[in-house]
Amino acid sequence: MKIVELIIDERDSESGIDAVSVVESPAIEENFIALAEQKIELKEIDAEKRILMGAALIPNKKIYRVNEKTKEEFEIFFSEQTVRQAMELFFKKGNQSKATQEHAKSIDGMTVVESWLIEDKVHDKSVKYGFNLPKGTWMISMKVDNDQVWNDVKEGKVKGFSIEGFFADKLEMSMEEKEKSEIIEQLKSLLK
Repeated sequence: MKIVELIIDERDSESGIDAVSVVESPAIEENFIALAEQKIELKEIDAEKRILMGAALIPNKKIYRVNEKTKEEFEIFFSEQTVRQAMELFFKKGNQSKATQEHAKSIDGMTVVESWLIEDKVHDKSVKYGFNLPKGTWMISMKVDNDQVWNDVKEGKVKGFSIEGFFADKLEMSMEEKEKSEIIEQLKSLLK
């Protein structure tokens, strides 16, 4: 099976992440957690914060895909460097309030209010909330002011984040293709 590394083409102004989508089945296979009903000390307030926290991108995680036209199966992944670039470009372009649901419709009332890369698997904030993700993972927290989305979260219809954007691809050969290529190169050198 072919493996395709997705990268950001800095020469292409369209490249990068345009929005975060809330979805039932995130491609990165990591759900978020909902942070709610935390009491604020010294005040008589007990209100829902309506904040979702989860992984937006996990470096080097293989994600299965099928080309709809050719039916070719392949896997994609993002390097740790691309995850960092994507996160930085997302904020440079001011996309923190751009959101969709199931990649189908734009929705209002969703804002990325916190963002970080996991740098330490032991002491990272994500560990406090039960995540076990690799170094370089882009974590986000989203404030949900959209009542319908919040109801969907509570009903279990929305379980994670998925990114939307444009990336270039850098094709990596499958192991079989690499082996064949190496053998051909060795034969060529012997025939010289």
